[in-house]
Amino acid sequence: METLSIEILGWLFLAGLVGGFVDSIAGGGGLISVPALMMAGLNPVAALATNKAQAMFGSFTATVTYARKGHVNLADMKWAIAFTAIGSAIGTLMVQYLDSDIMTQVIPFLLIGAAMYFLFGPKIGEVDRHHYLEQLPFYAIFGMALGFYDGFFGPGTGSFWTLAFVAILGFNMLKATAHTKVVNFTSNFTSFLFFAFAGYVMWIPAAVMAVGQLFGARLGANTAMKHGTRVIKPLLVTVSLIITAKLVYDDPDNIIHQLVLRLIS
Repeated sequence: METLSIEILGWLFLAGLVGGFVDSIAGGGGLISVPALMMAGLNPVAALATNKAQAMFGSFTATVTYARKGHVNLADMKWAIAFTAIGSAIGTLMVQYLDSDIMTQVIPFLLIGAAMYFLFGPKIGEVDRHHYLEQLPFYAIFGMALGFYDGFFGPGTGSFWTLAFVAILGFNMLKATAHTKVVNFTSNFTSFLFFAFAGYVMWIPAAVMAVGQLFGARLGANTAMKHGTRVIKPLLVTVSLIITAKLVYDDPDNIIHQLVLRLIS
């Protein structure tokens, strides 16, 4: 990493800034930061590890910003943090040994479903609604599952968390986004610890992008609080569909990829 030029470091800073802004509102910042790290010369595992290192600064900044404005009570999130950390630790350990091909097949369908849920439910997420699970079983189920997913694979985790908070706990969109940042930080930080211990984190690009994340996440969180659902919902739908398109495009064996090829051939 000593060979990184000032120009490349500048682009990494910008990627961290934009990624932090997008991620603090709708998730999906990894779509910007991971490709930027790979273009800088990092191998896929090092890029994933370094992405976790820089992303946790953005999710932490967004968490603090939302908490200070009263959109999330960190004391109420202890079970969410505990279960998400456990799930993320398991996922981070397993990604180093198992193939993630099954994820690339299933996740696009789930992301499309999430996007459609928000797109065709115009009143969804504007106000708090009835919850279908109490918080403890909710965090046990989704904390373990989505924590594992974020440690093992990652794309779309923020979208899935926001969907779960809105659909299952009945949170409004801003409240769901604020709570999502807490569990995002938890899984990012947990994964970072395991990756750092294994020696995969590249510290120079991580530090440069972390500075960008600090500014971008604060700006994004303030934008979300100022404009609410009008900004969060369309950005969430857009990010979900972009992640889907990237996953499908990158995997020629994906079912959707094959269907598209048949339609255009």
